Amino acid sequence: MKVALAQVNPTVGDLSGNRRLVEEAAAKAAGERADVVVLSEMVLTGYPPMDLLERDGFVRDQLRELDALLPASKSVAIALGAVLPGEGAGPARLQNAAVLLDRGKRVGARAKSLLPSYDVFDERRYFAPAISREPVTLGEGLVGLTVCEDTWVEPLGYALDPVAELAAAGASIVLNPSCSPWHVGKAVERREMLATLAQQHGLPIVFVNQVGGNDELIFDGGSFVADARGRIHGALPLFDSAFGVVEIGTEEGVGPGEVVDPHYAAQLEAGLELGIRDYFRKQGLPPGAVIGLSGGIDSAVTAHLATLALGADRVLGIAMPGPFSSEHSVEDALALGRNLGIEVRQVDIRPIYEAYLSVFRNLLGERNDFGLAQQNIQSRIRGAILMAISNAENRLVLATGNKSELSVGYCTLYGDTVGGLAVLGDVYKRDVYALAVRANEGGDRIPPNTIEKPPSAELAPEQLDSDDLPDYGVLDAILERAIEGQATADAIEPPPGATAETVREVVARLDRNEYKRRQSPLVLRTSPKAFGSGRRLPIVHRYGL
Repeated sequence: MKVALAQVNPTVGDLSGNRRLVEEAAAKAAGERADVVVLSEMVLTGYPPMDLLERDGFVRDQLRELDALLPASKSVAIALGAVLPGEGAGPARLQNAAVLLDRGKRVGARAKSLLPSYDVFDERRYFAPAISREPVTLGEGLVGLTVCEDTWVEPLGYALDPVAELAAAGASIVLNPSCSPWHVGKAVERREMLATLAQQHGLPIVFVNQVGGNDELIFDGGSFVADARGRIHGALPLFDSAFGVVEIGTEEGVGPGEVVDPHYAAQLEAGLELGIRDYFRKQGLPPGAVIGLSGGIDSAVTAHLATLALGADRVLGIAMPGPFSSEHSVEDALALGRNLGIEVRQVDIRPIYEAYLSVFRNLLGERNDFGLAQQNIQSRIRGAILMAISNAENRLVLATGNKSELSVGYCTLYGDTVGGLAVLGDVYKRDVYALAVRANEGGDRIPPNTIEKPPSAELAPEQLDSDDLPDYGVLDAILERAIEGQATADAIEPPPGATAETVREVVARLDRNEYKRRQSPLVLRTSPKAFGSGRRLPIVHRYGL
């Protein structure tokens, strides 16, 4: 069988536009004389559509687009993911299905059997699972239709194995339209899993994944065929729309680990670039982004990524020196602007800050130090200026805080947390530095002094992050165990340079600052456990405190 893999970038809710992506792929596949073209899960609606599925007319309109694809299937069979009406009533009355179109007809449809309802997934809210699994006929053979999670049996411990049932029923190949969200390292995990599954059941598996950004989720593509011996064929690139054709049964193939993915920092950069670009493109956000440039590493990396995603002409930097800003901070911000080719405007916030201090004295009495109020008002002045530019020039503010800071609340509500998108909100500080090094591989884009100087919020005289936080290497090691590992403080072995008390304080700060994260912008997901829909903790609780 000659199979075409069409890795496309649908937009949630653009039903007719997504249908055209399928038609274009089918035309390419017909030109290559493929027997079938496979596209991703729920490709007509885009994934995830969430409660749009409950909106009157949404599923009906998607079914109309599915029917509109029937003429294209006269030239080549089309396997794609779609939402179908299920039996019965109630909230889970729909089916997340793989559909096979051939010779101008819908010749088969199979609902997804394993419905994920963990982390970012909530499919049992909308869908009913398949109650049986049988192959469908395509040409002279039997084809197994599965959807994404149906192949994740072993790593997630499901008792039901849809691929095993299809193999036992005589399927000679399994098609697997998918929407598998990306985190760093996910591509190799999929290849190894599906290669093992294909070898175990002795039949090829065609995995076709969505590519593109939809809100917090980034989909990396990386589609491929795993043959009956567990070898990988026709692997498509990460983070880009792509098309390929694989002749099933050919002898050439490689092991899962022989497909070379971008290294860690390059993968992180490419994923975030795609997430930013699609967040702007799919919403039609003109004319671009505005970023507060402090001269520090986080804002520099955010500006670098925005420039890659949008182009230098659509990124505006605002340098806002205050009473405790060092000269090199302003110089570094201006140097960054020159290196990236972006416009940088400078606003001195000291007069506004002094006016606030006068107000504070009237409200709070004469005192030499207003503590956090005095520090945070500087950040809030900067946030207000960025939002004013956003309102006046219709630009989206990109927040620059990283995961390390958001975790422990080392950020200011209505200050450095303002914005529409938190680009680095799922990137630990150590990885922000890795992104900076990556940015400079072809020459200095981020000023070396920005990378080399000790990090500081510069909200108090001679302030350093280390005054309030453990070393970032220590902090990140603890946070990774607490967030990704979901470990309690007592279960975390203190990393070198830390004590058990350090661990307890970091974990306590993590829990205490859930309220800040609830009010922060959308975070682009790059890890298995990001701040957002995949991590749901109460703000008010006392466990472990």
